[in-house]
Amino acid sequence: MPRFRRSALAVVLASVAGLTACTYNEELGRSQLLFAGRDDMAQAAAGSWEQLKKQQPISRDERYTSRLNRVAPKLIRAAGGNPAQWEYLVFEDKSLNAFALPGGRIGIHTGIMDIMQNDAQLAAVVGHEIAHVNYRHSGERYSQNMVASIGIGAASIAAGVSCDGTPQERRACEQRSGALVQALGIGAVYGAILPYSRKHELEADEGGVRYMARAGYDTCEAVRFWQRMQASSAGQQRPPEFASTHPASDTRINNLRQITSQQGKRC
Repeated sequence: MPRFRRSALAVVLASVAGLTACTYNEELGRSQLLFAGRDDMAQAAAGSWEQLKKQQPISRDERYTSRLNRVAPKLIRAAGGNPAQWEYLVFEDKSLNAFALPGGRIGIHTGIMDIMQNDAQLAAVVGHEIAHVNYRHSGERYSQNMVASIGIGAASIAAGVSCDGTPQERRACEQRSGALVQALGIGAVYGAILPYSRKHELEADEGGVRYMARAGYDTCEAVRFWQRMQASSAGQQRPPEFASTHPASDTRINNLRQITSQQGKRC
């Protein structure tokens, strides 16, 4: 192996070895790989949130804003937080979506509000988003992406070490190396990053249902809400579950039924 490549590979591998930041999350019940602290992630998200508020119209629909202002504080308190330290808004957007950002920021689209029948169904969504924040899923995804990038960089260096010989042999070798690195990149996404994201979604579902119960909401409404989401999304094209960051609706509904059954309910 040429000296330069040995040195470069050593640097990359040392970087991977140095990125050891496992933290045990008591509420989640497992260890997490986290390279950025809560404050760092919150600060990074603050600019995105402010920019979003400037670019995306905020809903003035009293039905939706009143419902969110009524439900969100209950869920935040149930999750052990202080409502005064959170910000939650309804955005004018017909897509069926909601999101959370580190630092306690929740956005709900009017499209998803349109299909909600009651406060408890909104509580299922808000609880889910609060769980993402409390479980530090954004920080974990950031850390996983960092490891994947460094690992692919190491593979790229290692794959090119034997590209010697005639010009034709070198070209053939470089093509094989490029294909290998590309395959490793795809493997990192489908084998590690996306499945973990689906795991995050299911963890957030479980946490959200737990917060709903603490706040006094009927947790079966989480199942009913996702049944309505499934019906509203019928006929829309979506990638297969293995290539999606979100679990398929059937998977999610079955998971929620298992969670609520542990609470003694049949939904």
